[in-house]
Amino acid sequence: MLSYLVYARAARRLRLASSAALAVGNPPAGAEPSGDYPPPDRPGKAVRGRRPPSRATAFAARSLRLAAAWALYAHVAFVGVTATLALCYRYVDPPVTVLALSRKFADGFEIQKPRPASLEATPRLLRRMLIAVEDSRFYEHPGFDMEAFKRAARVNKEIGQPMYGGSTLTMQLARTLFLVPVKSYLRKYLELIVAVELELILGKDRILELYLSWAEWGRGAFGVEAAARAHYKKAAAKLSFDEQARLVALLSSPIRYRPQEVEKRGILRSRYEFLVKRFG
Repeated sequence: MLSYLVYARAARRLRLASSAALAVGNPPAGAEPSGDYPPPDRPGKAVRGRRPPSRATAFAARSLRLAAAWALYAHVAFVGVTATLALCYRYVDPPVTVLALSRKFADGFEIQKPRPASLEATPRLLRRMLIAVEDSRFYEHPGFDMEAFKRAARVNKEIGQPMYGGSTLTMQLARTLFLVPVKSYLRKYLELIVAVELELILGKDRILELYLSWAEWGRGAFGVEAAARAHYKKAAAKLSFDEQARLVALLSSPIRYRPQEVEKRGILRSRYEFLVKRFG
């Protein structure tokens, strides 16, 4: 009887030890290790597992997510504002442009009174010359010209800085209306976004009309009508062939030179001679 009680107590202790071992994942004392139990941790050996990220890593990840979110919000806001204004400019002329504001407050230019131009009032020859030297595929491309981009990229690589962008008339209008005059690849990217919006919302003729109204044509002179009065003291419709050719050639460098000085710079002279040869 006594031996039976001793045996029962030992069996009970063994069952309790087995239950505790199963709860923590270790085999019971005296039991042989098997595939049912993981081996016990060995002293001095690190337990394998994924280390928790450091504070610096977590901060960098949060900063990256925050920057991406702000970049997305900025894109959405930029597209929304420019698209809304472009829709307005389909029916009304802009009262001012970002370029004009920049010239006035950053460069100190005296801005002449805006004189909106219409296609009907602008000489057809002047429009043809403008398209010929600034954007010969204006009525064919969707706002950007990949061949012009490739040519500009080759030139920029040779000179080591982004001096030429291959801008179409639409892209030139985009930066005149909405962007500051700082040459960079970011501005080129934004030009491309706005150019697509202008093509979708305005159409070719309205784009050309706004370009003729707001293109920079001298120190504080924006648009062909303001340029004609500033340089020749007459309306654009009364310009002679030579005066029209000089005004169009000047668009490559309208701040440094006047129409009477196109011979002083190689690129202006080349543009002027091209126009005289083709349309004269």
